[in-house]
Amino acid sequence: MSIFGKIFNKRPKEGSAQFRLEAAKENHGRVIRYVTERIDENDNVVGRGGALTLKDGNFIIDTSADRLYVAPATETDISKLMSGDGVVVKGKNTIDGKYHIYTVYFVYYR
Repeated sequence: MSIFGKIFNKRPKEGSAQFRLEAAKENHGRVIRYVTERIDENDNVVGRGGALTLKDGNFIIDTSADRLYVAPATETDISKLMSGDGVVVKGKNTIDGKYHIYTVYFVYYR
């Protein structure tokens, strides 16, 4: 966000490519506790440990076991959980070409 936008609290329009890119930048480097995927109204744990990364315009979910999600940041919807414990990541994965909904829970250091 530009300095002008920060001073006057101007945010990009929700759902725009710029809004999605800022959400990805905001979550870059966050440490993951675990990741769940919604499949047929069930949340299944698909990964533990790892980090969220923004690299070369791609948003990446890396876990300790494997890379779950890679997609352009401008095509990935990222929304915060109301509890503040994590984010919901929605988008078409370039690894397998399918649309996924992941809930990523963060590690908190106290």
